[in-house]
This record gives sequence, C-alpha cells and structure tokens, in this order.
Amino acid sequence: MSNWAPEEFRALPLEQIDVRYGRYRLQVLEAEEAMARSLRRYGQMSPLVVCLREEVPVLVDGFKRLAAARGLKGFGSLSARRIEVDERGAKAAMYGLNRTGRHFGELEEAWLVQALVREDGLSQVEVAVLLGRHKSWVCRRLAMMEKLCAGAQDDLRLGLLSPTMARQLVRLPAGNQEEALQAGRRHSLTASELRGVVDLLLASGTREKAAFVVERPREALREAQAGEVRGWDPRLSVAGNRVSRPLAALLDHLARMANWLRHRGRGDLALCDRGVLEPAFVRLVGEALTVAELTEDFLKEIHLP
Repeated sequence: MSNWAPEEFRALPLEQIDVRYGRYRLQVLEAEEAMARSLRRYGQMSPLVVCLREEVPVLVDGFKRLAAARGLKGFGSLSARRIEVDERGAKAAMYGLNRTGRHFGELEEAWLVQALVREDGLSQVEVAVLLGRHKSWVCRRLAMMEKLCAGAQDDLRLGLLSPTMARQLVRLPAGNQEEALQAGRRHSLTASELRGVVDLLLASGTREKAAFVVERPREALREAQAGEVRGWDPRLSVAGNRVSRPLAALLDHLARMANWLRHRGRGDLALCDRGVLEPAFVRLVGEALTVAELTEDFLKEIHLP
C-alpha cells in the first residue's frame, strides 16, 4: 500500500482494517444501530480515514461506520482515504476530525489527552497546542482520568457516571470521592444534587458533618438551602436579622468564588475578559483583606465581658 496517495480513495476489505485506536472511543450501541440503518438505506456517504502502520491500514475516523458495516450483509469493504501522520498526529486527527460536530465525548477527550501525555510523552502545554485548546482544558481532561478514584473511573467507562458528575467528584480529595460516589449511587442523585453534596463536603469542618452529608444527602441539601433563604430568624433581634441574610449571601458568594478560582479560574475567560475584570479582582483582594481584619476585631469585641 506504499503507493497509496494521500487523497486517493480506495475500497478496503473490512477484515483488513486495524482498529487499535478504538480504545480511545466509546462504543455506543444505539449510535451503531442508527449508522447501520443509514448504511442500509443510503450506503456509505463519507469515507473512512486511515493511516498506514507497516503497510496495514489503521482506522483514525469512522469507527461507527466500520462497526455497523461489519454487522450488515453485503458490506465486504468500505471506501477510505489515507492521511500521513505519526502516533501523535493520529490522535490529534481523531480529535480534529470530530471536533466540529461535537462527536467526541468528554470521556473520549480525557482518554486521548492521557494517551498523549503518558504514552507519547508530551507536556500539557504541547498537548494544548497540538489540539488547539487551552492548557486548562487539557489539565481538566487529564484530571478526570488521573485524579478520579478507581470506582468512579469504572462507572465512567460503563456509562453509569456522567462526565459532568465526574468533574464534581474530582473537586474532592481522592480519599473522599468514593463516599460521595456511593452516596450518589444509593440515593440516585442528579448532577446538580451531587454538585451540592460536593460543595457541602468541601465546606464541612468536621468528620461528623461530612458523615451526615453522605448518609443523608438530600436532607443536608434541604437544610443548607433553608439556611440560605431564611427570611427571619426568631432567635435574632431586628438588627441581627438585618445582618444575617447579607452575611449568609456573602459567605455563599465567597465560597463560590473560591471554588471557581481554585478549579477553573482563567481557563474559563477569553482574552478580552481579562483586562475588563482585572480592576474588580484587584478591588476584591483589598476589600477581602479589609473585611477579614475588621471581622477579626469584631470577633474579639463580641467575646469581651
């Protein structure tokens, strides 16, 4: 096959196509069945993309088409075009050829990033350049695979855990992820509920509070929400009630900002955002320090006899 020109289309027998890169793609039965219906009705509408490894065609794009064709009668071969790439280039092509239509899932992106870093020896910055993404995007995908506990990784591969929920678990230390995962399973928590549970676990100062959150997550969430929206606390004076609600709102906003800065930060922002927001962040530093100093003095005062 060495005389195969890069833009030339060839019919390849199905049994000759190597699918070694299939380990970076999820096999979704429903999608393959839909592809089989399309092949049966319309035939092959776009070619496979392959690269050559020791004269063997290795599939880069078209895994659903190949799987569907292998399950149909009358499809002994599929049309393919060849691209000339090395190992790193093949992985980049897999991502690039599927990026436009969002056919590449977040878990598949994580597998690909991990392979480029651990198998091909690229730095996270080099992977970002290769895939045309920000370094923080690469870092988040890598964290999904390497900071996630083993049980969550297994659930992720089996489709029992969504990437959205996996991102929430990664915010926890590895030792606490399994508890949150088990709580999610036992109580069938939604992604939004799991996020709230993770927020509560991160804010819990004692082992007893954390145990309450994982044992009775929905009750813990209700209590937290009730505390945030309390309109009037009968235990407080009029002046106490005036300060209670803005204090609760301030603490909530500070926790959210701390979480954003810790886990997402500048990776979320476009270049045009940074200059506009910088003065506000500079002011935040000053105001936070002032409030911290005044609060320390206030706490000393209210404990005086």
